[in-house]
Amino acid sequence: MPLIKAQKKSVRQSLRRRVFNDRRRRAMKRLIKSIKNLIHNHDVASAKELLPQAYKAIDKAAKRGVIKKNTAARKKSQISRIVKEASLSAKE
Repeated sequence: MPLIKAQKKSVRQSLRRRVFNDRRRRAMKRLIKSIKNLIHNHDVASAKELLPQAYKAIDKAAKRGVIKKNTAARKKSQISRIVKEASLSAKE
């Protein structure tokens, strides 16, 4: 347990930040998972509509330091590739 007043404040801050970071991380993962589920269910149009929201969640997480910049780029690339492949296979 912290003994010094500044250490106690630091613990409070880190707990509060953790809640915000977890919320951002969950929102990001939920959107990515829903896009993957829509594609699995052959609903490419809805997946395309969710893509900007997922990009926004990923970018916000990267901006706030929840995930790293390259991780954000990788996640965006992966979901865009998945949606693109699904849309190409749906046209055939």
